[in-house]
Amino acid sequence: MSDNSSSPRSLPWFARSSARTWRCAPAPAEVRDFHRSLPDYSPTPLTELPSLAAELGVGRVFVKDESSRLGLPAFKALGASWAVHRTLAERAANGREPAPVTLVTATDGNHGRAVARMARRLGQYAHVFVPQGVHPGAVAAIVAEQAKVTEVVGSYDEAVRLAAEAAEGPDTVLVQDTGWPGYERIPGWIVEGYSTLCAEIDEQLVAAGAVEGADVVAVPVGVGSLAQAVVTHYRSRTAGRAPALLSVEPEGAACVLESLSLGEPVSVTTGETTMAGLNCGTPSSTAWPYLYGGLDAAVAITDADSAGAAADLVALGVSSGPCGAAALAGLRAALTGVGGEERRTAMELGPSSVVVLLSTEGTAANPHSATDH
Repeated sequence: MSDNSSSPRSLPWFARSSARTWRCAPAPAEVRDFHRSLPDYSPTPLTELPSLAAELGVGRVFVKDESSRLGLPAFKALGASWAVHRTLAERAANGREPAPVTLVTATDGNHGRAVARMARRLGQYAHVFVPQGVHPGAVAAIVAEQAKVTEVVGSYDEAVRLAAEAAEGPDTVLVQDTGWPGYERIPGWIVEGYSTLCAEIDEQLVAAGAVEGADVVAVPVGVGSLAQAVVTHYRSRTAGRAPALLSVEPEGAACVLESLSLGEPVSVTTGETTMAGLNCGTPSSTAWPYLYGGLDAAVAITDADSAGAAADLVALGVSSGPCGAAALAGLRAALTGVGGEERRTAMELGPSSVVVLLSTEGTAANPHSATDH
C-alpha cells in the first residue's frame, strides 16, 4: 500500500477489558534510593503539551522526556545501572576476586551504550554485540565508551544469541535486557531499574495538579522490559485509579501485539525500521506474563507515523527520536481513522482524561533520524 493517507487500512490493534483488574507485586523501594545516590541523578522532565491534549480530545497530555538520563540520551541507563550494581555486589558477596569482569550484552543502541558507560565508570570491561540496522553513529557512541563492539550480520535476536555465547567465558557476565527460560534474574533487575521513571511520574503529576494520576499511559515496546516495569508500577497498586496501558511497536516488529493476539509468546520476523531500538522479534520471557496480564491495548505504527510524531514533539520543545515518539504516534493512530471511537472507548478516554506518553529517547540517541531521510 503506497499511501496510508489516501487509502484506508486496518490498524494493527489489540485490546481487552480485564487488564485493569490484574495485580502483581511492586518493584523494590531501594531502587529509587540507589539512583538518588548517583552523582548525576535528577528526575527527567514531565512536560505538559496542551496543544496535543486539544488535538487528541483529552484533558491533559504530559510527555516524560528521557532525552537526558544519567548523562545519556535515553532511559536505558536506569536499568543498566541497577543491574550492574546488583551483579557486582553479588559477585563481591560470593567472595569472587575483585578483578575486573567483562559485561557482555546485545543492543539496538541505547542499552549497550548504558552498559558500556557503567562498565567504564566502575572499572570493568564491556563487550557489546550490535545487529544490522543500527546507525554507525550509535555504534560509534558505544565505542566511545571504550567498549569492544562486535557487529553482527543478522537480527537483534541473533545478536542476543551471540552475546549469550560470548558470556559463557571466565570473568564475563551477560547483562541483557531480555529474558528467556534459565536467564531471568538480571533482566529482572534491569526492569526494576526502570521503576524509578514511574515513581518520578507519580510525583510530577501531583505537582502539576493531576493528583489522581494518569488515565492512559502509552509506552514504546521492543522486547517489553520497560512495559513490564510500567505494568508492575500501575498494577501493583491496591487503591486509586488504574490507568489504561497502551504498548506501541513498529509494524515490522510487532512481536508483543502478535503474541497478545495469539495468547502466547511468539517470535516474528523483523524488517528494517527507523525505530531501531524497538526492532525486536521476540518478547522477553520475564516480561511476557506482565504484558499478557496487565496491558489494556497494543498498537503497531509505521515509520512515517513515528517520524511525524518526532518532528511534532521537537517543534514543541521535547527532544524525541523515532522510538521515543512512538508513544505519541501510537496513541494518535489509535484515536483516529476507522474504528477510532471504539478504540477510544476501549481505553476509557474522555474529554477530561490525563494522558502520559513515555518518550524513551532523545534525538541524539538515534542519529538515523537526524542524518538520513
